[in-house]
Amino acid sequence: MSETVDTIDADQDEKAESAEVVETKAGGGDSTLVQEGDIAGDYLERLLDLLDYDGDIDLDVEAGRAVVSIDGGEDLEKLVGPRGTVLESLQELTRLAVQQETGSRSRLMLDIAGWRSDRREELRELGRSTAESVRTNGERVRLQPMSPFERKVVHDAVATVDGVTSESEGEDPKRRVVIFLEG
Repeated sequence: MSETVDTIDADQDEKAESAEVVETKAGGGDSTLVQEGDIAGDYLERLLDLLDYDGDIDLDVEAGRAVVSIDGGEDLEKLVGPRGTVLESLQELTRLAVQQETGSRSRLMLDIAGWRSDRREELRELGRSTAESVRTNGERVRLQPMSPFERKVVHDAVATVDGVTSESEGEDPKRRVVIFLEG
């Protein structure tokens, strides 16, 4: 379940008011995640300003983690990069900015221009269809190397198909999902 927490605005006064709204909308949820989202939103807003890119920053709390999304700007695809490589790097930098402020590691998820949500759907379909193929023909399948985010989505999709299982093999950045019959 996802609950919308807030949208970051450029105006400082609105940010202060937003912090009160965040507490109310979160319904007494984990204030640490709200704080992580606020810190990440401020960090990313400064980045967008430096790059002179337009974009709306939305903060959510989903599945026990802060989720920050940037949408709306024409230049945002440049912040995704090929196969999400730039996005992954920006996510790590944002996590480090949050860690520097809070003193603890963040599991924050960053999405830019809907890339991660679109990719999630592609990977779910890949995982399900590959698992069904393995169940039908019995042959083990090794998928292309993937990021931890991508592997988790595929593993979750494979788990929905009876009679097959999956595991990761190899070392990053060449770590991949292998799908095979159970037992």
